[in-house]
Parts: sequence; C-alpha cells; structure tokens
Amino acid sequence: MPVYKSTARKEGIMRKYNKISQPILKEIKQIVGEKNVLFDQPDKMAAYSHDEVADPAYAHMPEVVIKPSSADEISEIMKIANKYKIPVTPRGAGSGLSGGAVPAYGGVVLSFEKMNRILEVDKDNLVVVVEPGVVTNEINNLVKDDGLFYAGYPMSVETCFIGGNIAENAGGGKAIKYGVTSRYVLGMEVVLPTGEIVQLGGKLSKDVVGYDLIHLMTGSEGTLGIFTKIILKLLPLPVNKIDLLVLFPDAMTAMKNVILIMRNGRVIPTAIEFMDQLSVQTTCKYLNEELPYQKAGAMLLIEVDGSSEEQVEREYETIGKLCEENGALEVYVALNYTTQERVWAVRRNIAEAFKVYSPIQSLEDIVVPFANIPDILPYLEKLSQKYPVIIPCYGHAGDGNLHVTLVKKPECPIEQWSSVEHDVLVELYKITKKLGGTISGEHGIGSKRRGFLSLVMDDEIINLQRRIKKVFDPNDILNPGKIFPENIAAGKT
Repeated sequence: MPVYKSTARKEGIMRKYNKISQPILKEIKQIVGEKNVLFDQPDKMAAYSHDEVADPAYAHMPEVVIKPSSADEISEIMKIANKYKIPVTPRGAGSGLSGGAVPAYGGVVLSFEKMNRILEVDKDNLVVVVEPGVVTNEINNLVKDDGLFYAGYPMSVETCFIGGNIAENAGGGKAIKYGVTSRYVLGMEVVLPTGEIVQLGGKLSKDVVGYDLIHLMTGSEGTLGIFTKIILKLLPLPVNKIDLLVLFPDAMTAMKNVILIMRNGRVIPTAIEFMDQLSVQTTCKYLNEELPYQKAGAMLLIEVDGSSEEQVEREYETIGKLCEENGALEVYVALNYTTQERVWAVRRNIAEAFKVYSPIQSLEDIVVPFANIPDILPYLEKLSQKYPVIIPCYGHAGDGNLHVTLVKKPECPIEQWSSVEHDVLVELYKITKKLGGTISGEHGIGSKRRGFLSLVMDDEIINLQRRIKKVFDPNDILNPGKIFPENIAAGKT
C-alpha cells in the first residue's frame, strides 16, 4: 500500500545536522545579545515548537530561539549555521496551517517579533516599506487616514505577520477582486541561506530585468531566503462596502450561483465566501449567535466595494437579483459596520468552532477551478459516509479555494485516527487532482502535506524545484523538512 504521510521526526535520521554547542551558543549571543536568545528554557521555547496545525505529531522543539533585529545579525547567524551545519527555521507569528514555521530538525528558530517596524509610507509612489514582523492589519491601520490600503488580505489579518504572508503567498477572502499577496510585493531585502544580503526589486510597478526572483521568493515557504525588508504596493481605499448574506436550500445550489455570479453578473465581487450548513450551525452555537439563517442548507457571504455608493448599490442589486432568480431563499443586506461584523464573525470563527467540537482534525486547503466546485461536493459526502469523520466545508468559493476539514467523530478510536486521516486525505487529494485542482491554495505545503506532493506533482517538477533549492541553499540548512518528500520515492513506497 502506498505511504504518503511521513513525519520529519522519522525522516530526521536520514540527515546529518550538528547540535548547538556552548561555543556556538556563545557566538550567537555575541551577535544578537544574550537577552535575545532562548536556550535550555523549555517552558518559554515550547511556543516556538508548533504552529496552528492541530496534530502534535508535527511539532518539534528548537534547540535555540533567536530574536534578531537586523539583516546584518541574520546574515552572521546564517554564516554560523552554514559553518557548523545547523538547521535554521524562520518564524513569524506562528499562525500558519502547514507546519511551515516548525523546526522539523531542531536547531535554530529565527523569530521576527522584534523586526516589527513600518519603515516608510511613500504616498507619492503608493508603497509601504515594512519589516517582516509587522502584523498585517497594522499596515492598514496606519495608511487608512491617507485614503490608502494594502489589499493582501488573509483571514488571520489581525494576528499574522507580513513576512509569513509573503513566505506562504497568502490569499484570503478578497482574492477574487484583489488577488493574493504576490500581486503587491514590489521589492525585498533578503538574507540568502549562505549569509549574503541581496536587494530585489524596488518601488517599481514594472521590472523585467532578469529572472523574477521576487516572485520566486514569494511563496517559497522560508526555504530559499529570509525576508528582512519588504516593499508593498498600496491601493486607494474603497469608500463604500456592502455585504450580502444569501441563503440557499442546499450547498449545490449555492455553489452553482457562484458560477453564475462570476460568469453572468458582469461584476467582480470583493469576496464570495461559502459556508455549508454544518459550518454555520456549529459556529453559531460556538458564538452563542441566534440568526435566522441557521436552518439554511448553505449560504454565501458576498462583499462588494467601490468608489461610490451608487456603484456599490448597483452591483449588489445585480448580484442579489441573480441569486433570487436561481434558487436563493433569502438575500439579506448588511449596510453598516455592526451588521457586517456580525455576519463576518460567523465566517471567521468556523475553524475555532470546530476545534471546540473536536480538537482532533485536519484543516485542508484544496483548490479547484471555481466552475468545478459543485462537482466536488458529492465526493465529500461519500467520504463522510465511508469514514468516521464529519467534513464541514467552507472557504473562498469565488476562486475555488475550499477549506475542507476532516473532523474526527467521537466514536472513532484515537488509535485509528492517523490511519483514517491518511486514507481520507489520499482520496480527497486524488479527487481534487482529477477535477483539475491541487492540494493547497493558500496554506502551503510545509511538513504537513509534503508526503502527498507526488499525488499532484510530477517527479520531474519536484526534482527541478529541488535543484533550485540546492542553488540557493547548498547545505540544506534553511527550513529543511518542508515542501518536498525526503526523496521522490518517499511518496510511493
């Protein structure tokens, strides 16, 4: 039987890294100062051993946590790491869902919590220059009074760091209209795995000189370089926004309306979020929320924004009418901030609600062409009947990105969960591939999905990316154990 899942802990015996000795620790402290180093303090270091992946099997303690303040300090640390063959894992807020910021082989965690400055707001060029530890939402808090905003919008905007967003090429609810993070990255300062500091791009909207290394770095999951300064594009802030909460009798009808909106509406919504009945009911219970839509079979949360009240009104009326003509039970309009936050709170808290229901789960991130979303729903129902799991489904329907979540049923023995999870994921990923999709739209591969990569990617492409990694990181010390299986055969033996 094929084995697709393997943990870095098991594979770690295949790699040769050195431990951090007292002399090495002394060198590190000389670079960043003793107060910026955690060593032999398990209580304080435990927070750096995991991200938001629920399964503790993906956690791993670092040997040392370092909190640098500059590119020069990081450069010196990387030179030491290369000299002594010590793995280094960059870490932002730890809000990821792939194990990407977890030190799979121990060694050093580089935490960017002290590199949290917004360095410049250039209103004339519509850019902002930031350090990687800036909380993403702080950018918009700073520039909104100037009538500007940063449109990269992961759903964890109030907790995540911008460096992590760029490492994962984060998407989110507004990607239909505004695109994902990579659209807004114009330049960056990067410390390479070997310690060199390089400058890529700048405040330019166009630049086709040489290979596009900026967008190679964006989404590289901290495996090719360490961002120390980032130049982001800003946009004029929309002055009007409306949210529609649209109720449907079932999930299939809701998903078919997504296609109609995108194809026939002649409107590009800011967001189209899908929630099935299970997601809505569980989250309403979690929030102690009593809204009339709990009995709907599914719902769409649709946002429209624009530069004038007339434009926004015209567009939301077009979408609302289209939905009413194609099976919607009801269309609610959220006109003010309070009502908008009330309906968005349900969407934002789904993951937390299911953690309360069962902490044993696997939050997935599949993506298919959005017209194929209705085709995947029957398969999810079959999987939930075949295995002892419930599978709530929600996500960014307008761009085909669904957070299909495998939640262990109480009657499933914990000893069987790993096997059940593995089997369900293999079937889910194969179905997704068959429908023209892939296994991650925004959360990344990290260590959680690396063993499944060969299900959706040819060996030749995997090996090509390995060679790119080798050019940047000849000693394989920067965030090892991420993205790629230990070897091509690891996913097929």
